[in-house]
Amino acid sequence: MTYALDETTRQQRLETFRRLCRERGLRCTVQRRVVLEVVLDLDTHPTADEVFEVVSRRLEGVSRTTVYRSLEGLARVGVITKACHPGATTRYDRRIEIHHHLICLRCDSITDISEAGFDDLAIPDTSAVGFEVKDYRVQLRGICHDCRDQEKKEELG
Repeated sequence: MTYALDETTRQQRLETFRRLCRERGLRCTVQRRVVLEVVLDLDTHPTADEVFEVVSRRLEGVSRTTVYRSLEGLARVGVITKACHPGATTRYDRRIEIHHHLICLRCDSITDISEAGFDDLAIPDTSAVGFEVKDYRVQLRGICHDCRDQEKKEELG
């Protein structure tokens, strides 16, 4: 399922980024802005390498390290999120509101899913171990439609 990001929301996110940079004493560099723009424009949960490929076409000479650091910084300030699961490359998500993911165990694709039942889960009290929960994301792991189709084709030979 794709979630459209209209131009007004896109501009608001860019302005939020500029404001957060000012508040936290970070430089609002062209590189950081372009990295954010690329993530906002993609609805694919891109990897850092995928973001780098697009950014390098827009900004000649930008380094892979700059893109990686920018992605991590953008996630730290909360204008994008990281979608991580064990054994796979970290992906970045333009959606910052609570939502959940379907993760394919074969191709590592990530698909957004909105499910009210997941949104209403009770957060356990973790105060006994000194942990404060800030948010949560449900990840359902399985095999996506494309990979299931590929498996069927391979079985038929």
